[in-house]
Amino acid sequence: MRVLVTEPLPGKGIELLSSRYEVTVGNRGDYDDESRLRKAVSPYHALLTCLSNPVTRNVLEAAPNLKIVSNYAVGYNNIDVEAAKGRGILVANTPDVLTEATADCAFALLLGIGRQLRDAEDQLRSGNFDGWHPFGFLGTELHGKKAGIIGMGRIGRAFARRAQGFGMSVLYHNRTRLNRETETKLNARYVDNVDDLVSTADVLSIHCPLTPETRHLINNERLSMMKPDAIIINTARGPVIDEQALATALHDHRIGGAGLDVFEKEPEVHPDLLTAPNCMLLPHIGSANRETRSRMSALAASSIISHLEGKSDHAIPTLVFQR
Repeated sequence: MRVLVTEPLPGKGIELLSSRYEVTVGNRGDYDDESRLRKAVSPYHALLTCLSNPVTRNVLEAAPNLKIVSNYAVGYNNIDVEAAKGRGILVANTPDVLTEATADCAFALLLGIGRQLRDAEDQLRSGNFDGWHPFGFLGTELHGKKAGIIGMGRIGRAFARRAQGFGMSVLYHNRTRLNRETETKLNARYVDNVDDLVSTADVLSIHCPLTPETRHLINNERLSMMKPDAIIINTARGPVIDEQALATALHDHRIGGAGLDVFEKEPEVHPDLLTAPNCMLLPHIGSANRETRSRMSALAASSIISHLEGKSDHAIPTLVFQR
């Protein structure tokens, strides 16, 4: 069996695969182009891919031997899942293992924006710190505020737990309402209308998947509904927010701030966001700690091993779908 790992990964995932199969490891960026990936896939029985790799219908049609695509991410919007399903190719991802790391990142963004940490550090590093004064970098107190969460999956619930720890009340919108026991545990109140959630929340944290329905879910109209001091956090997928609308709202001081770890056209960042006030931008590092990235590597590799060895029905908890 032959496996293509599109670029080097931390942890033991590649080692696990290499002990069983003939493994080819690409260089970073080799397969971020559809045509290059399409030309390469024909001999392989499995792909271990990253979010930057476009596993399109054209790519899948060029892979007659392919049995599984295992994505090194919790998301899989880089893969044409329906095309894969039609060809009997299994798709797997790596949820659970990056839940806590991503929720940590979302809350770090919230703290950074709420306390104006980026601007404060920039002033200090530039030599403009002239001592403490009463109006220096006045931020926002989180205690007692309303945290609005869009998408109450694993990461959304982990963010809710952190919000609880900071004395925030939790409101949420999700495709499916949580059971009463989980709501009680998280002290979370369901809001069945996105507009109501957006207009009520002091902090809006996005944790939903990217789908046709969620693309530009946060647009100019909904940004206009937000409180003037509200903060928006996105560690989900960039296109959930209309970046031009967000940048305009920040420059016009219609909302209090924004923290983003994902972008519409990664790795490009909208130039108006780069100059926006009280806006913290991170280079998609939500899962970036050594432990998490290593677990992701092992899990993505294990999905391939289990499927190629006929154990999929029992051994892979990460399937997007099964045959």
